[in-house]
Amino acid sequence: MVFGEYTKKLNASAFFSTSTPQNYNQNLTRNDTVTIWFASRCPEYLHLSKTNIMSQINKDDIKQEVFDLYDDYAHNRLDRRAFVQKLSLYAVGGLTVPALMSFLMPDYKGNVQIKSEDPRLKSEYINYPSPKGGGTIKGLLSKPIDAKKKLGGIIVVHENRGLNPYIEDVGRRAALAGFISLAPDALTPLGGYPGNDDAGREMQSKRDKGEMEEDFIAAYNYLKSHKDCTGKVGVVGFCYGGGIANMMAVRVPDLAAAVPFYGSQPAAADVPKINAPLMMHNASLDTRIMAGAPAYEAALKENGKKYQAFVYENVNHGFHNDTTPRYDKAAAELAWKRTIDFFAENLK
Repeated sequence: MVFGEYTKKLNASAFFSTSTPQNYNQNLTRNDTVTIWFASRCPEYLHLSKTNIMSQINKDDIKQEVFDLYDDYAHNRLDRRAFVQKLSLYAVGGLTVPALMSFLMPDYKGNVQIKSEDPRLKSEYINYPSPKGGGTIKGLLSKPIDAKKKLGGIIVVHENRGLNPYIEDVGRRAALAGFISLAPDALTPLGGYPGNDDAGREMQSKRDKGEMEEDFIAAYNYLKSHKDCTGKVGVVGFCYGGGIANMMAVRVPDLAAAVPFYGSQPAAADVPKINAPLMMHNASLDTRIMAGAPAYEAALKENGKKYQAFVYENVNHGFHNDTTPRYDKAAAELAWKRTIDFFAENLK
């Protein structure tokens, strides 16, 4: 379905309801505003526009400040209005704000590595109890279809926007590597991942932080006792999920392994509680997370903890996410290989 077919079915005035961003900047036309709003909510249109835009924009030509702005927006340090206003400063030389927006936003339609119907996997949604958290949580449970024995388990923790297609894909990748994986959706109590990341971020910000932590600990308990799991369970998380991986290392005494990708670090006072071996993946351009990395490493060393820390040069926060231009293929593939090898060693 193309953009024109969508617009025929929608009342144009709906684009400018009270919930729709308007007049971000005097440099933006009404058509710009419609395009930005529409692309953020219609994956098919975003995929079509992004495919065209990616052929016109060279990632290396985009200033680092643009990626930093997107990071601020994606982590709720800038609202959408401020993000677009600041982004407009970089819309020069025929490059429009809608083009930059489409370039930066994730494209889930065109970047799934392992399809949901992959015949090599059994992948299904399940519900598990989280009595101290959201009550009942939905998650994607995946394992190799031909598994003849019990498998090590991996909890796959999403970013700050719920269980989107990228994280589901990562869950399937983990299963295809020979594990049983569970990718929970912390947005379940609010109806689940809504289909776009903007709404997902807004929803996740409304959930209680402590209850969400309990949801992922409950996922660990569920997978640990699953009939197809050996009882050895690790966790891998990205962004918000990286922080959850660190949290679980602190709070789950028998966690078998933890792999935080660019995740916030625990307090130094909590490091003595960590028993699980850690593998940390960080990006050199991610000044926010890198600011806390030296102190975390120092505390791990001081307390004799087993860990590995990798910093990938000249890449951004989110470099593993292959649905956005922050993706770096070489760094992502190396980090994922290291992760799978680490789990193979610690979950056997």
